[in-house]
Amino acid sequence: MRFLNFFFVLLVVVGLTPFCSAQLHREKEKEPVSDVIKEVRGYRTRVREMIRTSLKRGQAYEHLREMCQKVPKRVSGSPGAAAAVIWAKQLMERLEFDNVHLEEVMVPHWEPGTHPSLRVTSPANAESTSLPFTPLGGSVPTPLEGITAEILEVQSIGELRKKADQAKGKIVFFNRPMDMTLLSTGQAYGGAVRQRSRGAVEASKVGAVAVVIRSVSSKSDDAPHTGAMNYQDGVKKIPAGAVSMLGADRLSALLKKGKKVSLCLKLDSQWFKDELSYNVIGEIKGSSKSEEILVVGGHLDAWTTGDGAHDDGAGCMHSVEALRLIKEMGYKPKRTIRCVLFMNEENGLRGGRAYYKAHLNEMDKHVLALESDSGGFTPRGFTTNADKEARVILEEIAKLLVNAGAGKVIAGGGGADISPMGASGVILMGYHPDSHRYFDLHHSRNDVFASVNERELELGAACMATMLYIVADLEETLKHNAPKASRR
Repeated sequence: MRFLNFFFVLLVVVGLTPFCSAQLHREKEKEPVSDVIKEVRGYRTRVREMIRTSLKRGQAYEHLREMCQKVPKRVSGSPGAAAAVIWAKQLMERLEFDNVHLEEVMVPHWEPGTHPSLRVTSPANAESTSLPFTPLGGSVPTPLEGITAEILEVQSIGELRKKADQAKGKIVFFNRPMDMTLLSTGQAYGGAVRQRSRGAVEASKVGAVAVVIRSVSSKSDDAPHTGAMNYQDGVKKIPAGAVSMLGADRLSALLKKGKKVSLCLKLDSQWFKDELSYNVIGEIKGSSKSEEILVVGGHLDAWTTGDGAHDDGAGCMHSVEALRLIKEMGYKPKRTIRCVLFMNEENGLRGGRAYYKAHLNEMDKHVLALESDSGGFTPRGFTTNADKEARVILEEIAKLLVNAGAGKVIAGGGGADISPMGASGVILMGYHPDSHRYFDLHHSRNDVFASVNERELELGAACMATMLYIVADLEETLKHNAPKASRR
């Protein structure tokens, strides 16, 4: 009898399960949808039209080609960077943006020199005596005759400190690779990049005479990768450069044979006095709420190892194209969309800081800042620091871009140049493309126009244009984050 009762109850529960699921689904469907979400969904047709237009008649790729041909070498403070400012301003004027102008910023001026070299001096029978090598951004030069010394290989700053008594008078060789078992290449990069930024300071503290790092790269080749390094007041400045991935492997293999390995390092890099430069700005003026501003941008400066095509020519042309595309579609958003091409992201962030300082009194009117500085690869979505209320709206906009690949909004920052605005509660966003090839190219001679795919670049610009246009055109203004000083 007990079995029959149990069997009867089981039948009732099983029978009710589909009914209950259907009922819950119907109740979920009846949940009220806010007016702003309904408004966002109403842009679906326009979004499709914008993407189709971008893929058919986009101009980001051709503008990037022109940029890489005319102003490929754009290190801050250099004649190349000055030429890039003029070119970018003329481009915005040619595209008939509103309020095209320059805003002053004093930037550092460092030049890498023309004859860097790294040579194995012992053992004398080494198979390859000359190694592919580039100075790190900001490095002091060596004496004319170079620096010749034995090398000490370490995997980390922590290991260097443990071997401090062995480092005096030597060239420290930081040989930590990116951890390519990690799915996030950004996380892998972050785990290895400290040897570049802090290596020279820590090596100098223990008496080393120079630093050579393994390129912070995801590709095993003979293209060395540069990047900014730092010095510290009160600590002797020593030269620093990067050897290619394969060059690092050759050095490490020599050391594993148990023989003394010495290098001759030569750098003719040079520091100059600070130079006057500019952020380049153009707008689409808003139709009815023009005092409210959305910023979109990338950075004009680039290292001289390549053309700066992905880093950050792609981001600059994404930003310019987003405005151009909105104009071509004949859309007139309520709020102003401002394109800012920042100067000096790579070795100082002075452009981003100067913009924030110059516009501090109107930060309460800055609704959103979107940056593209992760390359011109296939769209994957956006990152943002938006609080929950605003993030729900941004996620709803991203849903319109699912078919274009940019349907995700994930927690994160927005980018280096726009980061100062976060202190005032401005919502920050970053364009998030596929990252698996970015560090193959980043800061190396591989970062050239030929490495950019036209369709991927144009699609990224369309996704950014969509996000900007809808936020700029909504009836309701996105709610600011709490200013950092007010957060607990």
